[in-house]
Amino acid sequence: MNVRHHYRSSLQVAALMWLTTLLAGCGINNIPTLDEQAKGAWGQVQNQYQRRADLIPNLVETVKGYAQHEQETLTAVIEARAKATSIQVDASTLDNPEKLKQYEQAQNQLTGALSRLMVVSERYPDLKANQNFLALQSQLEGTENRIAVARRDFILAVQKYNTEIRTFPGRLWHTVMYSDLPIRETFEATSPGAEKAPEVKFQ
Repeated sequence: MNVRHHYRSSLQVAALMWLTTLLAGCGINNIPTLDEQAKGAWGQVQNQYQRRADLIPNLVETVKGYAQHEQETLTAVIEARAKATSIQVDASTLDNPEKLKQYEQAQNQLTGALSRLMVVSERYPDLKANQNFLALQSQLEGTENRIAVARRDFILAVQKYNTEIRTFPGRLWHTVMYSDLPIRETFEATSPGAEKAPEVKFQ
C-alpha cells in the first residue's frame, strides 16, 4: 500500500513539474512580464520629466537676472512648468488614455516654452557667458536627451506588450488569464515630427 501511495505521489510530482515546465515554456508569464516592463519604462519617462522640472526654477532665476524685460517669456515657462507638474501620474495612467494625452500635451507645452526662453537668451551676451546659465543649459540639454531615450524605450515596451496580447499564443493567455490588462496607449505624434520626441533647441 505504501509503495502504491509513494508511486502515486511520485507521479503527481512529475506531472506537476511537467505541467509547470510546459506552461513556463509556452509564454504564460510573458504578458505580466511585458506589462511590468512597460510600467518600468513609464517610470523612467516620469523621472526624466521631473528632472527637467527641477532644473527650471534655477534657470528662470538666472535668466531673470539678465533679462528682466522678458517677463512674458519667463511667465510662460513658469506657468507651463506649473501645469506640467500639476498633472499627477503613476502606473495606472497607462490605463487612462485621456490622462496620458493630457500629461503629454502639458510636457510638450513646457518644451515649447523652454525653447522660446532659449531663443530669448540669445539677445543677452552677458547671460550667454554666465557660468551658472551655461551649466544649467548643459544639464537641460542632457535631460532632453534622456527624455527622448526614455520615451523611445517606453514606446518600444508598450509595442512589445501590445503585440504579445494581440498575437498567438499571447492572445489566448490574455483571454483566459489576463483579460483585466488592456491594450496600452503610448505617445502620439500630434504635429509633424512629434514622433521624434520633444527637443529644446540651443543656439
